[in-house]
Amino acid sequence: MRNLLEFITKHYHWLLFAALEVFSAVLLFRYNSYQGSVWISSANAVAGKIYEWEAAVESFFSLKQVNEELTLRNFYLERQVNQLTRLYGEATGDSLSIDKGELRMLKQYNLIPAKVVSNSLEKEDNLITINRGKADGIEPDMGVVCGTGIVGVTFLVAEHYTVVLPVLNTKSRISCAIRGRGYFGYLHWQGGDPSTAFVEDIPRHARFKRGDWVETNGFSSIFPPGVLVGKIIQVYNSRDGLSYRLKVQLTTDFGRLRDVCVINDKSIAEKAKLIGVARDSLLNAGRK
Repeated sequence: MRNLLEFITKHYHWLLFAALEVFSAVLLFRYNSYQGSVWISSANAVAGKIYEWEAAVESFFSLKQVNEELTLRNFYLERQVNQLTRLYGEATGDSLSIDKGELRMLKQYNLIPAKVVSNSLEKEDNLITINRGKADGIEPDMGVVCGTGIVGVTFLVAEHYTVVLPVLNTKSRISCAIRGRGYFGYLHWQGGDPSTAFVEDIPRHARFKRGDWVETNGFSSIFPPGVLVGKIIQVYNSRDGLSYRLKVQLTTDFGRLRDVCVINDKSIAEKAKLIGVARDSLLNAGRK
């Protein structure tokens, strides 16, 4: 208290000057219309700029949520476009075999958004780690996608983190098909260029061309049908000459991969149970 009184006594003339200036400004802007309008305009401009900065800061810190929502939305839109294209083909008399119930299949997939926390491109057996795990409902052998296409399959699952076996791993095998053609094979990466992979075992009688799209065929319980894989850029014969080998330009840019979604198929348990029953039946029949 003593220090405060000493400060006021020492600098009272400056404090008095500041108080008079404030009082004069109040009188000036309050009782003069022109000066008042200038003050209001200036105050609004300053306040608007402050609000603009505040909005920019909030927007920056909300980018994480926005990216997750965009990834989910892109995946759903891609699936809807694929299914609507097939339905349109049926309505116009296209010879494609189309299932109208495929649009309803979207409802059985629960997408779990996740962030990539580590990734590699230069190895033969690359792995991706995401920041979601058992606590978020993730289990092994679930499909992982991003807004532009396929990413990989969950491999090792901890409580809060998951290791993903991506397309860019020589041990990865993902069933896929040529869009609109019906011919299927499996996607395999052999190292090297992270932007391309190969589709193996396409039958010799298959009819297709460079530029056709490759997508998942839905034969497994991991990926739904119609998830984009890539575009055919080159056609080769297999080593035994009995099938084609397609070089595919992948739609997923693994070098910029940040936001992904894990596909939790509600029917996986039912499919797995059915496969187990069928396998047991075959084993029992073989023993007899």
